Amino acid sequence: MEPDTRADKVEEHSPPCPGKVPVFVALRDIRFAKGRFALMGAVVTLITTLVVFLYGLTGGLASAASSTIAELPADRIVFGAPAGAAPTVSFSNSTVSPAQEAAFGSAPGVRSARPLGISLTRLTASESAASVSVVGAPAGLLPPLESGSAPTDGQVAVGGDTAAEYHLTVGEQVRVGPKTLTVSGITAERSYSHAPTVWTTLGTWEQLSGQNRPTALALTTSGASLAAVDAAQGTGTVSLSDALAGINGYSAEQGSLQMIQGFLFAVSALVVGAFFTVWTVQRRPDIAVLKAVGASSAYLVRDALAQAAAVLLCGALLGGTIGAVGGIFAAASVPFDVSFASVAVPVTVMVLLGLVGAALAVRRITSVDPLAALGANR
Repeated sequence: MEPDTRADKVEEHSPPCPGKVPVFVALRDIRFAKGRFALMGAVVTLITTLVVFLYGLTGGLASAASSTIAELPADRIVFGAPAGAAPTVSFSNSTVSPAQEAAFGSAPGVRSARPLGISLTRLTASESAASVSVVGAPAGLLPPLESGSAPTDGQVAVGGDTAAEYHLTVGEQVRVGPKTLTVSGITAERSYSHAPTVWTTLGTWEQLSGQNRPTALALTTSGASLAAVDAAQGTGTVSLSDALAGINGYSAEQGSLQMIQGFLFAVSALVVGAFFTVWTVQRRPDIAVLKAVGASSAYLVRDALAQAAAVLLCGALLGGTIGAVGGIFAAASVPFDVSFASVAVPVTVMVLLGLVGAALAVRRITSVDPLAALGANR
């Protein structure tokens, strides 16, 4: 006597239990329409690669434009202005007087107020010339020293990359602007306005720049309220991060790149949403049959979102890997930030926004009438 297989057949054609992991229909659809899902995955991969490249480039350009200021051992920057002018957040228009420096140095809650002079000039060494930013500051504001010592009057400290490019060593003579200075030390690389930074004393900086007052003050504070001091001195004090807007072109550059990133993220959500909208419409008869035999709308929505998540994760991870590898090679010739965050952030945002687009598309599943599968509308 042959075994009764009716139970097996019923189980085979029954919808999966809603309590199980909702990937039964999702995996079946991916296997059935491999070409379509491969194409969608390729689109996600390409968009993610582009976003990772752009994200890394944005970070690299930000560092090249602002690392001299962003990595100062200070938490606030004081901007001044010439007599009769209102202070603005601008390193090119700022100047502070000895009286203002003294006022901030004695203000309650201010642990230190150190002058900072910034200008652009030319460095000439090894029969080569390059634009550099010159910072005149006390030794306490210098980046970590890799070798040598902090500069004194008539000396200069240069970044490690700059020293390697122009074959500079401690004790060597180098021409900075109109003066010949001695290299006193090699520091960690910093740059300002896309020009590598060299460091010297405030007195030497004044001779190089032709100015007799520092550009700004770098403050180290402990919860100080400086509004009254600003009002009395005619200055403007901002946080270190807000001071980056005072670098010429920084805000415009970063704003443009971030706007492009936003558009790419929006495009990715729209593309994923459009794909799953079309796919859901094409699957309406299958969805109606599943609902007719007992599958709940909630289960089918979870199943569809699991399908979208599988496509997005595969495409985004592959795109992130390509972007990271490409970024390592790109960093040799262009400012590019290659780090875990520069890859993980765009990949995560791509997946989340893609799921939002997919969720808006698969909501159509809840409106599918199971009677259509039984011919009730014919």
